[in-house]
Amino acid sequence: MTSSAFYSADPWLNPFTGIIEERIAKCISKEKELKGDGTLMDFACGHHYYGLHFENELWTFREWAPNATDIFIIGTFSSWKENDIFRLKKINSSGDWELVLPSEKLRNGDLYKLAIHWNEGYGERIPSYATRVIQDDKTKIFSSQVWENRTPYVWKNRNFKPEITSPVIYEAHVGMATEEEKTGTYREFTQNVLPLIAAGHYNTVQLMAIQEHPFYGSFGYHVSNLFAASSRFGTPDDLKELIDTAHGYGLKVIMDIVHSHAVKNTNEGLGLFDGSPDLYFHNNERRNHIAWDSLCYDYGKEKVLHFLLSNCRYWLEEYMFDGFRFDGITSMIYYDHGLGKNFVSYDEYFNNAQDTDALTYLYLANKLIHLFKPEAITVAEEMSGMPGIAAPVREKGIGFDYRLSMGVPDYWIKLVKDTVDEQWDMGALVHELTQHRPEEKVISYCESHDQALVGDKTLIFRMIDADMYTGMSNDYHNLVVDRGIALHKMIRLLTFATSGGGYLNFMGNEFGHPEWIDFPREGNKWSFKYARRLWNLAKNKNLKYHFLAEFDREMLYLNNHNDLLGQKGIFRIMEINEDKIIAFFRGDYLFVFNFHPSRSYTDYGIPVKGKFKIILETDDPKFGGFNRLDRSVIYSSMRKSEKQTINMPFHLYLYLPARTAIVFKKQTTRKVTDL
Repeated sequence: MTSSAFYSADPWLNPFTGIIEERIAKCISKEKELKGDGTLMDFACGHHYYGLHFENELWTFREWAPNATDIFIIGTFSSWKENDIFRLKKINSSGDWELVLPSEKLRNGDLYKLAIHWNEGYGERIPSYATRVIQDDKTKIFSSQVWENRTPYVWKNRNFKPEITSPVIYEAHVGMATEEEKTGTYREFTQNVLPLIAAGHYNTVQLMAIQEHPFYGSFGYHVSNLFAASSRFGTPDDLKELIDTAHGYGLKVIMDIVHSHAVKNTNEGLGLFDGSPDLYFHNNERRNHIAWDSLCYDYGKEKVLHFLLSNCRYWLEEYMFDGFRFDGITSMIYYDHGLGKNFVSYDEYFNNAQDTDALTYLYLANKLIHLFKPEAITVAEEMSGMPGIAAPVREKGIGFDYRLSMGVPDYWIKLVKDTVDEQWDMGALVHELTQHRPEEKVISYCESHDQALVGDKTLIFRMIDADMYTGMSNDYHNLVVDRGIALHKMIRLLTFATSGGGYLNFMGNEFGHPEWIDFPREGNKWSFKYARRLWNLAKNKNLKYHFLAEFDREMLYLNNHNDLLGQKGIFRIMEINEDKIIAFFRGDYLFVFNFHPSRSYTDYGIPVKGKFKIILETDDPKFGGFNRLDRSVIYSSMRKSEKQTINMPFHLYLYLPARTAIVFKKQTTRKVTDL
């Protein structure tokens, strides 16, 4: 064991260090094999070779299809019929095909596909490296589109270098980010939503559903065309403008990248691309994902690694994304996809049920991303707690910068749903919010987008339910609404303040968006009513949503100039379960929570020394509170006892209203010296 290895901090990993070392050795060996005499970045450049390119007044198209016997490009230029002019030539034994055409044979906007023949078979396919795919409004058929911009997008913020701060992430879906009952666009998001995100003191935007996907209602997770930005939201330049504008606001932009599985659709996807089922995917019982009805990549194949690593580089290079949230990591790294498992034993991480090919790919992806763009961030959606996933590769980890703390939103929903307020366990709550592996940083969040999907409920909807429709007017009060408003603020503040590295919010949840998400489908008569965000609710001063939005904004402001989340965890002071009190330091900030539903406390002693000033509290009337605290005074700790002995500890004696959280900043004491 070496001190540079992540597992040196966890003695429970001692029996498994040999397995970990073997896995990393495989990663290093595979990297050497792939890069040869070059670099990993040289290897990950398939998008520069394959697909359609325009250079020197010639069109060059290349495709990898080793099982094909004949390939034609068909499209609007050939009346969708095969023509020898558009016939590809096989150029090597590895299965590469090529066609070179004069410039006049293709025009910008032309639609096209590949007509691929194989022994006893034929299919029309979208090229594997297609960068522009559109759907016909009438037929609903997807096709590639010639998209060669002779006047490339000019980046206004090409040299954008984000500040190295902890990510405070606004997770967003462009299509449902409009108030109108329709699919929103990149341009509308740029004009209407980015200013809200920047004003809300977020520093990172996470975009969902960017890679093209045939079924809108899949939320972007059944991807068909990995290199194509979804055209249902606009053009490639529109997306570039979105990212460029975000950079102008100082916002990093990361995207959900789906390399964990792929859509089964054969016409749009890669499942039977050249007639062979195992071109990119497994060809055995591992081919079909039993839970997601999708196809599973075979990460042991060099061409699959080439394809996926090139995809990582492409989005960083072409669109200047600042990193990725990798979807479905748990599904990738376990042969059984981690389904139905609680992962209560370390043995479950090292029992030969893990796909080391997938772990190797993830190692290589992280290595590539950080080589290409050192300031990029990578986030793993990984729920098993696999050791080393979020440890640097230099410490023999897989290399993710952060892991999503997926247990936190599940814990909050279960607590709100199943446990009455009087029985909330303060110690268990703080433990759940702060636990993570010693080598990793985590992104904490109160509720996921999954909890807003139809069939489930967001936190505030779970707490207020039907009263959301009648009780959110400022002139209306009842116990259900008051409880929901108070806990919504407290839950978010506690999750934010205890985070082990970063924080995430799904759009609209910050102001308590009242309804679920339900994409257009046959069951709702293809309605967009619930596939949008009602931003005006938060802007309406007569409704209580604006209180929640304002609190979220002020809460995140704590991080702006102090990198609060960059502080190494919290210093726990007290968790008094009987009183429902939690108190802790993070940096110079003292956080005090009274979760008791009905009991307020006078002169409640917090064992800290110093002078403190309230800088944020949930009972402030501008956040919909009841104005029970004096925010103008400086609170000083003192000794307080009947005997007043010199050894008595200092306490900060506070009035703590029920269901209220208070943030104090410690006041510095200046020493006066004689001159």
